[in-house]
Amino acid sequence: MERFTDELWQHIQGIYAAILEHPFVTGLTDGTLPPEAFQHYVLQDAHYLRDYARALAITAAKATSEDEVVQFCQDAAGAILVERSLHADFISGFGLTEAQAAATAVLPTTLAYSSYLLRVAHQGSYAEAVAAVLPCYWIYARVGEALLTGSSKDPLYRRWIETYGGEEFQQIVQRVLDVVDRLGQDLSDRDRSAFIEHVVRTSQYEWMFWDAAWRREQWPAEIAGSSVRGALDG
Repeated sequence: MERFTDELWQHIQGIYAAILEHPFVTGLTDGTLPPEAFQHYVLQDAHYLRDYARALAITAAKATSEDEVVQFCQDAAGAILVERSLHADFISGFGLTEAQAAATAVLPTTLAYSSYLLRVAHQGSYAEAVAAVLPCYWIYARVGEALLTGSSKDPLYRRWIETYGGEEFQQIVQRVLDVVDRLGQDLSDRDRSAFIEHVVRTSQYEWMFWDAAWRREQWPAEIAGSSVRGALDG
């Protein structure tokens, strides 16, 4: 019998393939990723992980078993710990202080992705919340696993690959996949469609997040600063 996760992967395998082919991801191992793009990614990921942790905490509050409450609470704490430890080393490597990193703007793709996660977690069912947070687990694990063999000569890139390709993270993700397969057994057709929709959407956001870093995305100049204030005053 096909597992629900097998069905879900069929819906996002094209997105995953596009992620693996993206120059940001290939550049992690072949040495072509500009340091400025990685710095952009890390600074935005720090913002994202704070809201992802909140989404995981809401998911935990909606969980239907005590084991899953514990699981998602631990993962929420883990997201914060990653932001504090892994990113702290990266930020130090960039020659920035934590205060300088925290002061960077939350950029369009980061805001859109985290806002979607929090909306679904707040307004949706437990299953919908799990669906929304799933790709950040799943795709990172598969990307890390795929890059692990080639690794990287750059110590910062190599640490990133080893974090997400390593056995500890793979085990965390497998526990979430087990939850998804259990949930899939009891979903109505309507709930199943909603679950798939959320997984596809946040998988697309995963691609967009790496692409935004590659492009060094910024807010459009015409809506920044005094232009915004002028528009509001008018």
